[in-house]
Amino acid sequence: MAGTRAGYRTGHERGQPPAGRREGVAAILSLPIRALEWSARQGGMLLAASIFAGLFIPPLAGALREAVTPIVALLMTLVLLRVDPVQVLAYLRRPLLVVAMLAWLLLGCPLLAYAATRAVGLDGPMGAGLVIVATGCAATSSPAFARLVGLDGEIALVVSLLSTLLVPFTAPPLALGLLGIDLSITVGGLMARLALVVGLPLAVSLAIRQMAGPARLARWGGAVDGAVVLLVVLYGFGVMDGVLARLLAEPGLVLGGILLAFAGCLGLNVATALAFRPAGHRLSLSAGLLSGNRNMALYLAVMPASTEPRILLFFVLCQFPLFLSPFLLKPVYARLARRG
Repeated sequence: MAGTRAGYRTGHERGQPPAGRREGVAAILSLPIRALEWSARQGGMLLAASIFAGLFIPPLAGALREAVTPIVALLMTLVLLRVDPVQVLAYLRRPLLVVAMLAWLLLGCPLLAYAATRAVGLDGPMGAGLVIVATGCAATSSPAFARLVGLDGEIALVVSLLSTLLVPFTAPPLALGLLGIDLSITVGGLMARLALVVGLPLAVSLAIRQMAGPARLARWGGAVDGAVVLLVVLYGFGVMDGVLARLLAEPGLVLGGILLAFAGCLGLNVATALAFRPAGHRLSLSAGLLSGNRNMALYLAVMPASTEPRILLFFVLCQFPLFLSPFLLKPVYARLARRG
């Protein structure tokens, strides 16, 4: 018995914690992961709440205002990390359609917005802001939103990704050169800033993908999606800094800007859906969704402080249709999809 006792040591005697304690530690360590996965599932609700929290809790918005640029860079990194380049290439089964959507999104829509603002006499800062919004890339949330409402998530993924990679080269010369909008920055300067905010996250995400491997990334996918949601929530807090004070001081300007933001979002959505109607009902609605939801985070991260304040204000107000559209447009898309 003594020999057996001497040759046998329990896990506790070897310095290992009992099984129950190990399970308890594992459960505690998994709490952040489960919290992030919950955030991913509740994304729409959290995004809508964040924009109003940032608006009505000024100290919170003020505390996060200076963090907007690094938040956008980290957000872009995580969003691109969730994109499998091989999968994107596999989705390019209809290259002509993708090229047509990109050309319309990045070139056609700005010209359409420019013509519309001139036609109605909206040639001030808000009109310029609307045109610049139309030069932006599709919102990174577009693929998830498309899948949520039953539209084509594959084409939304391809077009939103490619438009993000192309916007540093299309938006600056179009907005500053062809359309002549004054943003207190040169074409080359704006291109360089946009390229940095897009290119650096792309390089980092590709490096992480290479080191982690597809299996591990797939296993952590829900947590990454949750982190994306939380970063967008923090961004929503930060961009609302000063908006409440502006609303109280100039309610007509702010409320008019919100109405214009919704009109621009819905107008581009409808015009694009009509333009792509020959491609089919589902694809035309998907194209409309991409055109109506633009990524203003990039512009807010790179515009110089000397930019006309009302243009920057309009960029911020465009977050209202972007953050609220998952609630407002879901029943509309569902009804249109059934009719089609």
